[in-house]
Amino acid sequence: MAIVRYFVDDVEKCVEFYTKVLGFKVNFSYKVFVEIAKEDLTIWISGPETSAARPMSDGEKPIPGGWNRIVLQVESMDDTVKMLKSHRTVFRNEPFTGVGGKQLLIEDPSGNKIEISEPKQRS
Repeated sequence: MAIVRYFVDDVEKCVEFYTKVLGFKVNFSYKVFVEIAKEDLTIWISGPETSAARPMSDGEKPIPGGWNRIVLQVESMDDTVKMLKSHRTVFRNEPFTGVGGKQLLIEDPSGNKIEISEPKQRS
């Protein structure tokens, strides 16, 4: 099982985004910490009140954002972009085509990056 922890500023807002926009389901919720899942990916949504957000011994505090990200594969980039725009999702770039297919970066409400990927058809 793969688990990713995302630090967020607003747990409720992020859980709503992942469930309503990206199709995740809530496994359980402790208000400040919510486990969501989609297929074989589990994400721990951790608010600023969780123990994992405590400052490190050098004083550095875990915060949302950064460039590490989950990748969600979709069947149609065009359809997905339309749906994301209807939810006023933050886009980091326009969709483009690379060696593996089409890709796009979006952000959740706390600034965590999510890569949307339409894989190239393999022959």
